[in-house]
Order: sequence, then structure tokens, then C-alpha cells
Amino acid sequence: MALLFTPFTQRSVTLPNRIAVSPMCQYSSEDGFANDWHLVHLGSRAVGGAGLVMTEAAAVEARGRISPQDLGIWRDDHIPSLARITDFIRAQGSVAAIQLAHAGRKASTSRPWGGGRGAVAPQNGGWSVIGPTGEPFSSEYPTPQAMTRADIDGVVEAFARAAGRAQAAGFQVVEIHAAHGYLLHEFLSPLVNTRADDYGGSLENRMRLTMEVVRAVRAVWDESLPLWVRISATDWVEGGWDVGQSVALARLLKAEGVDLIDCSSGGAVAQARIPVAPGYQVPFAAQIRREAGIATGAVGLITEAQQAEAILQAGEADVVLLARELLRQPYWPLQAAQALGADVGWPAQYLRAKR
Repeated sequence: MALLFTPFTQRSVTLPNRIAVSPMCQYSSEDGFANDWHLVHLGSRAVGGAGLVMTEAAAVEARGRISPQDLGIWRDDHIPSLARITDFIRAQGSVAAIQLAHAGRKASTSRPWGGGRGAVAPQNGGWSVIGPTGEPFSSEYPTPQAMTRADIDGVVEAFARAAGRAQAAGFQVVEIHAAHGYLLHEFLSPLVNTRADDYGGSLENRMRLTMEVVRAVRAVWDESLPLWVRISATDWVEGGWDVGQSVALARLLKAEGVDLIDCSSGGAVAQARIPVAPGYQVPFAAQIRREAGIATGAVGLITEAQQAEAILQAGEADVVLLARELLRQPYWPLQAAQALGADVGWPAQYLRAKR
């Protein structure tokens, strides 16, 4: 049996295989609500055989959205439409996961299509944004307000409340987004975080907000359910956040009850030059897994079944997360099983097409 199609168990949750749908923004919500697009988008990946299906970044507060059209989980009213999706995912035998996020200084920006670009003005539905300091990501982005201690405490509480809503909606895995230059990563990166208080300067101080969020979420998230954290393992800029600091963070996160580190990279600063190539982020997952002793997820231009299988066989990660390839082909897991000679169940409605 191909390792890609063996179960993966964390706490009380078992993924039927090691293929996960990576969070992919759809920019299709109104006031944060999930709708039919999200049901079909996520549901089709469950029908297609992914072991874990994760939502796009769901904002824990309205000002934490990347765009006005982002998915949200800052209100109890968001729960029913999300529960409809988790019910469908679980009915297909997949595990429903949600990524909890706050965009920080990269919030209130236009979605990628429709002619807009950069910051969204208040008269067009934009809002004031927050960050570690008052420095914007770039000239096209909003200028943030430097966060006060009250702002920090409020964000921690917002993540905890969102986790409670996620549980009520039926999600079985929560992932905290601490990557791609969004709020938690902004505090982690010395290229962005130049604060002089307890949340800036030393590595311990820069990790403080992420650790507080994890503790707050783990305190309300059912002990029997896994908690993941997505990080950018490196900023790809000298003097920035790097894989050594990521290993140190992963060790602390493991001690706080985090079960897996989802290893991405980049996003903190606009001038980074990223050497994009197939599997280019896999070495980060391998190093963090090896040196921090924690399960990892590999992501980044993983497109072929044999490639995904080789990552797992080499012990470089415990799961593989696919994004664009699953946009191109929602039924990639079923095709991968055929390519690897794995015998997996197809939806009864589709059995006539199985070869």
C-alpha cells in the first residue's frame, strides 16, 4: 500500500489518507458568510478523495480579513453555513478543517480580480488595519495602526472565540495561520516587528503573541481534536525569520499541545526573492520534523502522485497539502491512487467511471 493512502491519526481524529486540501482564498463571501460556492468548492475536494479538506483563511475578526470578500468566523451567525459544509465533508469520509486567521497589516485589500488593486478605501468597504508597528507592507497597502496591549489582548480573545465557533460548526481540525506575512507572522519576523516592548526584540518576545494565541485556542479547543499551526519557515531575506527560529518555535508549540506544523514560507516583506520550484519548501518540513520532533505538513508545488509518495517515504513530512493542483483537478487523490496502485473507495455515484 502506498504510504500516501495509509491513515494518519492524531488524537481522536483519523485521516483516511495523507492528502490535505491546503487553504485557498476564494474571495467569494459577503460579510464573512460561507455560501454555495464554498460548499461546492470544498465539497468537491471531499468527493475527490482528499483525506482532509481545509477552508480558506477564516478571519477571527472583521478587520482581520484580507479582502472584504473573505470568509469569516467572528460572529455566531457564521456557524450554520459552515456546519452545512462540515456535514457534507464528513459524509464523504473526509476530515473537515478550518484555518483561523488575522491579516494584520495586509488586510483591507482588493481581491485579485475585478480591476481593483492594493488598499480598499473606506468608502469602498475598506477599514483601518492593525500591525506590530505603523509600517505598511508596501506603498500599495494600508498604513496600519501600531497595536496597543488592548489590541493584542483582543486578538488573542478573538482567536479563542473563533475556535469555539469552529468546534460548534463541526470542524475536527483547527489550523492557526502564522504565515505569509499576516498578523502572527508579522510579530515573528524581525524584518517587520521592531517593537520595543514585551512583544518585540528578542526571539522570545517576537514569539509571544503566537504562543498566547495557541494557548488560548488550545484551552477552548476540545482536547481530543488536533491543533495545527501554519508557519512561514523562512522570510527568504537575510536577517529575517528563518528555519532555525522556526525549529525553536515548533518545539515550544509542541509543548503547548500543537500536533502538526504546516510548513510554508515567505510573505513577510515585499522584496523577498523566493526560489520557487517543485517541492521547494519540503526541506523545511523535513528539518522541523527531525529537529523539533513534531509532525509536519509539506506544501508547495506538489503536483505528482510519485512526488507526494516520495516525500512521505523519505520521512520528510507526515501529510502533503495541495493547493493549485487541486484547483486544476479536484479528483487528484482518486487519480493518484490509480497511479500508485492503491485501492481506495470511490463515491458510489461515480463507481461506473472507475477503471
